[in-house]
Amino acid sequence: MPKDNSPAPELATPTDLRRNDRSKVVDALNGVLADSFALFLKTKNFHWHVSGPHFRDYHLMLDDQAAQILGTTDDIAERVRKIGSTTLRSVGDITRRQSIRDNDAEFVPPEKMLKELREDNLHLVEAFRNVKALADDAKDNATSGIVDQWTDMAERRAWFLFEATRKS
Repeated sequence: MPKDNSPAPELATPTDLRRNDRSKVVDALNGVLADSFALFLKTKNFHWHVSGPHFRDYHLMLDDQAAQILGTTDDIAERVRKIGSTTLRSVGDITRRQSIRDNDAEFVPPEKMLKELREDNLHLVEAFRNVKALADDAKDNATSGIVDQWTDMAERRAWFLFEATRKS
């Protein structure tokens, strides 16, 4: 993909956003998309490998959260296309852009899983706030509006993960 995020002519969607402003928004959206895929896979990994006395509750919560995260990926990618650019194409592309770290450990204690996912969701919240600021600067009202919903969902996931690890 060219550095200015200009797609092949066959993929060029018309937009009234200026190229420099659009490029910043697209880079940020593709970054949160890569992080969303990384967070989805990590959440599913922990869902598959959680154990212990709270297994059922954590297993179901993480499955719900993973489904929600995956559900946002199409909206994020389509937002990039709507504003005239291209988005991620491969696992390698995700790896190059993600800032959320993978966890390949053979065993992770359940409480550590939930705390790590909470921090990752808060990292995503921060990234969404950056997208919103760039979208506002670019006068990209649609991106600015929809990112509020994504932010709220990530904050809710972080809250649930926090509450699940609290000691009475």
